[in-house]
Amino acid sequence: MRLTLLYGALFIVSGTVLLAVTYLLVAGTTTSLILIDGTRDAPGGSRPPQVHHYMGDDAGAAGSPGNIDRQAEALHQQAEHTHQAMIDNLMFNAVIALAITSVVSIWLGWVVAGRVLRPLRSMTTTIQRITARNVHERLAVEGPRDELKDLADTVDGLLGRLETALDSHKRFVANAAHELRTPLTLEHALLEESLIDRDPTVDTFRTNFERLLAISKQQGRLLEALLFLSTSERGLDRPEPVDLAALADEAVQAVRPAADRRGLRLDARVAPACLEGDPVLVGRLVANLLDNALSYNVPDGRVDLTVGTRDGRAFLTAANTGQQVPEDQVDRLFHPFQRLDRSADDGHHGLGLSIVRSIVDAHGAALTARAGTDGGLVVDIVFPERHQLSGKHPKMAGTLPR
Repeated sequence: MRLTLLYGALFIVSGTVLLAVTYLLVAGTTTSLILIDGTRDAPGGSRPPQVHHYMGDDAGAAGSPGNIDRQAEALHQQAEHTHQAMIDNLMFNAVIALAITSVVSIWLGWVVAGRVLRPLRSMTTTIQRITARNVHERLAVEGPRDELKDLADTVDGLLGRLETALDSHKRFVANAAHELRTPLTLEHALLEESLIDRDPTVDTFRTNFERLLAISKQQGRLLEALLFLSTSERGLDRPEPVDLAALADEAVQAVRPAADRRGLRLDARVAPACLEGDPVLVGRLVANLLDNALSYNVPDGRVDLTVGTRDGRAFLTAANTGQQVPEDQVDRLFHPFQRLDRSADDGHHGLGLSIVRSIVDAHGAALTARAGTDGGLVVDIVFPERHQLSGKHPKMAGTLPR
């Protein structure tokens, strides 16, 4: 209806302007009067007929001496009346024609608007029919590349991303339920064992309680990892300056005792590096990379951590020895609850690297991972170039204390 009214209003306005211009052009013309005087001067003598041409108000001069007198003025007035009657008749007929064509144009505008909006109605109906169960459906609009085709392709792209997100969410929920169900089943079994034991002792109770405590700690780590994963996937609210070198130093000092106990060599080459982001998430990223490198390693293995600046961008590279990782399995390890060996009972839930990827995505960084030549993984992360800090954080300029 709005499109039809718009089309009709534009036609009526343009038609009215056209009539006004026509009226001004026709009304601006002047009437002309041509009289031929063929009378003789005297008997036996004659003169050529004289032509008198009068334009508009000049016709009043026809009554002057030596010219055709009042007849010229009467003829001129008659011509004026005829001219005005012609203009009035023209405008009357033009107004009637404008009224008729306005009605026709409104009807045509309604038809054209319906044809233009028909693809939109079809897309709207299809989108309203799509739910979580049939999110795989697409608009699949065919035809030439125009605004409606671009809109349909954009909606199809959105539906594709939504389908991917829903599938990922379903897998995440299923995996989380599986990971939580296993320790709950074990807790139930331990409690049931204590109840059906007819001759319980302090030692059996202590043993069961220690196992329950270990399971509870494992569940706590799982819930904490899930919380960090959801936090990192939410994105950044207020990015702030982050000293990546200082966070790397703290993480290295925290895991060095564990590396020494396992007989692993931990080499850290840390140079000044700054970025903008969330310091808590970035700290967790470094900690998860080191924890993954230490946990999935081999005796007498090594862990190499490199932090610095490359082309004005902060970067971090973590490499470790360990089990050989097939190239086609590298990307899978960065998805939630994915481990190279699903049967391993090492207290890990396969969330460490997925949290790393979520934090990387939240910071707009680039992550590259590949299998190491000596086993394990080589993970390289390059953060975006940070904005100017306007000197508000002087401690982040120059060489940082090691």
